[in-house]
Amino acid sequence: MPIRPHQVQAVPKPLVEGLEKLREELNIPEDFPAEVHSAALHAAQHPRLPELDRTDLEFVTVDPEGSRDLDQAVFIEASGSGYIVWYAIADVAAFVIPGDPLDLEAHVRGQTLYGPHKRTPLHPPELSEDAASLLEHEIRPAVLWRIALDDKGHQTARTVQRALVRSRAQLTYREVQDALDSGTASAPLRLLKTVGLLREHIEQERGGVSLRIPEQEVETSNGEWHIVHRSALPVEGWNAQISLLTGMAAAEIMLEAGVGLLRTLPPADAASLRKLCETAKALRIDWPPEMDYTEFVRTLDPQRPDHAAMLYSCTLLFRGAGYLAFNGQRPDNAQHAALATHYAHVTAPLRRLVDRYAGEVCLAVCAGEPVPEWVATALARLPREMESSNRKASAYERGIVNMVETFMLSPHVGEEFTGTVVEVDETGERGRFIIRTPAVEAGIRGVDLPFGQEIRVRLVAADLQNGQSRFELVCSGAVLSATADC
Repeated sequence: MPIRPHQVQAVPKPLVEGLEKLREELNIPEDFPAEVHSAALHAAQHPRLPELDRTDLEFVTVDPEGSRDLDQAVFIEASGSGYIVWYAIADVAAFVIPGDPLDLEAHVRGQTLYGPHKRTPLHPPELSEDAASLLEHEIRPAVLWRIALDDKGHQTARTVQRALVRSRAQLTYREVQDALDSGTASAPLRLLKTVGLLREHIEQERGGVSLRIPEQEVETSNGEWHIVHRSALPVEGWNAQISLLTGMAAAEIMLEAGVGLLRTLPPADAASLRKLCETAKALRIDWPPEMDYTEFVRTLDPQRPDHAAMLYSCTLLFRGAGYLAFNGQRPDNAQHAALATHYAHVTAPLRRLVDRYAGEVCLAVCAGEPVPEWVATALARLPREMESSNRKASAYERGIVNMVETFMLSPHVGEEFTGTVVEVDETGERGRFIIRTPAVEAGIRGVDLPFGQEIRVRLVAADLQNGQSRFELVCSGAVLSATADC
């Protein structure tokens, strides 16, 4: 789907009702059981604290405005001609005991789910938004990464250990961007930009690509519903590069040790690439034949609605992302195709189950100790647990997309639109098309649907409760090109 909203302001009642129905159908819990809240309160009061104190490091957090579940804090300093990246990650294992109610519930949930009107967290807010979160001015146990870079941004050394840290400030992306643009940013924040740009260049050289996916907000004006795109600020990309750097370092540690858990993604198949080219054609975006995928993505401007829709479609090019657990030997074919390197999830343990386990492997390896038994035992089943959680998250996201698209289209029932067919089944009678304005994707039935060509459709129904819009074919192909009023 071209549109994937994560934030909706002033959500209208009909949309809320539809979203609540979707949550019920997917069995998404409203709250935590009483025993889990009780365990969280106890854990918050009795954390297992490390001996090492690194509260001297001038960490800050950089997140969206209003965030409370703060997984990461960053501090970067110059070191000779290179840099030292210090990255503090919330130490969930300092609060959660294997097999306790918190741990069992986390395995059921797998990850935090985000909707336009509410969030369903992996851990109770007593931990995720308070005791375990790297909140401003609070001393917290952390998994502390130290990654050395040369003057070009290439990694030269890495290690990780437990330590106490203290964030000096909770900053928003906008605050950091404004400070950088005005020249008032602190030295560590200026280095965040420097290192971020270096790592983006390395990513480009490596053949990887990070999609600059804009956020959508739904606004109402004079009875009309509109999608407003909020493009990512440059600092969001630079900050993301620090997380990616850490995930790559973690993957190297685990591969060298022959034990761990990687995030993998197979290369794109030809059919997906062909559909993406047809999507570009549908949105009237030029994609020269000689330009490869990664080059094309970098030409897209997320501030343009048609380019924003294209960026969302680009997320469909690489399918089959998963987790690969290994213990005893280095696995083959374990790369992440979009990043063009090995990668692991370790930087969001408050919001994603696997990060706690991968982080524990890295801590043990760097300390020269055996991987804890509770971690080694769980590795084999974690990919299946996360696959189940990801299916639910994907279904939830798809449902949200459908509802917001229907929400946006509902005032236009009876109107006609021009779209391009981007998918046709073997019968030629069922397919999918993309409308350029508004940028939505929908199914259609007909006879000999013209793949890659324009069709004229009429919106005949928009059921907000079920998130379903229905179109009928008016005319297509050569007929459409021959007459404008068919």
